[in-house]
Amino acid sequence: MMNKTTFFWLWLFTLSTITLNTITLSTITMAHDTWVQSGPLVSRRGDIVHIDLMLGNHGNEHRDFKLASKISLAPVALHLISPDGENTDLKPRLKDMGSAEKEGFWSAKVLPDELGVYQVIHTLDTLHGKTRAIKSSKTFFIASDGFQTIPKKGTEQIKPLQQGLEFVLVTPLLEISAGKPITLQVLWKGKPQQNISVAFIPRGAQLAPGKDPDFERVSDEQGLVHFTPEEGNLLLAVAHLPTPEESGEGYDKTHYGATLVLPVPQLPYGK
Repeated sequence: MMNKTTFFWLWLFTLSTITLNTITLSTITMAHDTWVQSGPLVSRRGDIVHIDLMLGNHGNEHRDFKLASKISLAPVALHLISPDGENTDLKPRLKDMGSAEKEGFWSAKVLPDELGVYQVIHTLDTLHGKTRAIKSSKTFFIASDGFQTIPKKGTEQIKPLQQGLEFVLVTPLLEISAGKPITLQVLWKGKPQQNISVAFIPRGAQLAPGKDPDFERVSDEQGLVHFTPEEGNLLLAVAHLPTPEESGEGYDKTHYGATLVLPVPQLPYGK
């Protein structure tokens, strides 16, 4: 028969385990971001383009552009918008690039046969414990027959999702290059959001702990943020918006996240 001392320590161990699991579950939403990325900004029409769905960016307060685990596909949506507006579901094309369940990332192969701007849009709406996680992510690439004259068809398709937290690219894609300012707009449920902290993370960069004025901006009254990349690279923009007052069946708070990956060329195309 269990004595009081044994019972006490067993009770304390069980309580600690439950508490730890609860904390882990409730913070996993805030501890990871999802994003989508592809290759360079401009690819030849008909060439292979890989669309990668990543999970990570949990170190240094969401500012490290590194992989961490691999997302389950159940709550994931992933779509390719062609220059003429055709919407293709990429989820059935995703291949597991990891050697274990929680390693690597997902990738889909596409062969763009139309000239112009392609958008990749990823959304996620799921529960982690008592927290509802709503995320969005975007990236872009352009299919062209050459590098002197880049087609602009499809730029009119770059529109807000009108849901969740999201980035909208304000700067024309063909004006993006190292040394030139990039402007994004932060929207929440279709409305500009002021005072949202946005981290701009070049792949491989290490941001300073706390706030890094070189890589972080705060949205103005129109939801706009501006950043000038110093070099060509993949650039990850990240923003979060916790809404503890937003509850519903099965969850007592909501956490919104948005990411956008821009393939920044070292030199402007067409010059």
